[in-house]
Amino acid sequence: MENLEPAYSTPVLLLIAAAAVALLLFLVMKVRLHAFITLVLVSLLTAVAAGIPVADVPAALLAGFGTTLGSVALLVGFGVMLGRLLEVTGGAQVLADSLINRFGEQRAPFALGVAALIFGFPIFFDAGLVVFLPIILTVARRFGGSVLFYALPAAGAFAAMHAIVPPHPGPVAAGTALGADIGVVLLIGVPVAVVAWYVGVYLVSRVLGRRYDVPVPALLFGEMDGGTDPDRPAATPPAFGTVLGLLLVPLVLISFNTVLTTLVTSGRLAEGQTWVELLQLLGNTPVALLVSLLVAIAVLGRRTGSLSHTMEVLDQSLGPICSIILITGAGGMFGGVLRTSGIGDALTSSLSDLGLPLLLQAFLIATALRVAQGSATVALTTTAGLIAGQAGGLGNVELTLLVVAIAAGSTVLSHVNDSGFWLVSRFFGMDEKTTLKTWTVMETTLGVCAFAIAALLWPVAGLL
Repeated sequence: MENLEPAYSTPVLLLIAAAAVALLLFLVMKVRLHAFITLVLVSLLTAVAAGIPVADVPAALLAGFGTTLGSVALLVGFGVMLGRLLEVTGGAQVLADSLINRFGEQRAPFALGVAALIFGFPIFFDAGLVVFLPIILTVARRFGGSVLFYALPAAGAFAAMHAIVPPHPGPVAAGTALGADIGVVLLIGVPVAVVAWYVGVYLVSRVLGRRYDVPVPALLFGEMDGGTDPDRPAATPPAFGTVLGLLLVPLVLISFNTVLTTLVTSGRLAEGQTWVELLQLLGNTPVALLVSLLVAIAVLGRRTGSLSHTMEVLDQSLGPICSIILITGAGGMFGGVLRTSGIGDALTSSLSDLGLPLLLQAFLIATALRVAQGSATVALTTTAGLIAGQAGGLGNVELTLLVVAIAAGSTVLSHVNDSGFWLVSRFFGMDEKTTLKTWTVMETTLGVCAFAIAALLWPVAGLL
């Protein structure tokens, strides 16, 4: 559904948005109303209050819900089945043991983060997090302590790569809108993302992990100690190379899609070629995860005893994630209502007239859009379009730093209108208050660090 013209002035719309967020937090954290019910209820009230025509309210609600479910449900479903299969066959434990043997117990969180940075180069945030989930939880269960020590470095790495580094859609779209060379965006974006991750995510996660003791959730392991099934015949765990190969299947397939799409968009490959479209289809994230799951069933399925037992294991893995999928979809509904009502557009149009320095203006507009409507990709692409007219005459390095500043603003303050907020909250067993104090804080420090790097490099870029 297309965004509507704002029905009220900017101050009134901002007041409505703030009241909606406050009501949502009150109902979830104080009244203890279920998050799914609360998100749908507040989305409905916000749509009416923001002036969306009553006849269009159902369409506005379903547009955000359906779009989010379409991108999340298949990823989470296939990803958790793949993770559960790796867990019950001992594959996740093998990978965790190999990781620890190479890096040591004390550096396990760092190792998880570095691995996620590498895997996050072609894989989107939600898909990467789903694929890495069994490894994160297995390592956390082995060493004990708060799961945040292990979850935040990995999740933050996927978030940093997704926001800043091509070929992810946000930075590619922003760079294209500003006229930046995507190759330069890539060359500068990678070191910026790594440094911002280390300072804003890894170091911060050490503090947050000590402050908040979040136990390892039973999402993959079930209620039995160690997550084992007493009826499953003992089997030799798969080799490290086998497990790594299974995790590389979605990485390679998704790489086909992201790289080829970037080449087609830049005009370096002709559009409509059959082989290109076939590889793009195989690299479409849900298709890639489906292929990976089928390969895992073929390779690991016999270790569970029989195909029927494998299907039973996979079926049981879906039960715990129903709530995650519905809550994430409802979070997308809330964000979609805020976008459709024109709240984000009203806010950014007022900010663009303040006469601030261009780099700071890019960061603040992206931040305002992120806070107002939740989607980092929407914040990236919209901000780039708004400031593109002021970017004429800038060099490629300056344009790249503008992309970094926009990406930084689109990362900060992930909260209840962001579907990723609910995904992280439910995957790692955190309530809303704890998620705000940990994930929201870490996303903000990540974005602020990325912007600080861009600001430090800006004077130098003007001399190049």
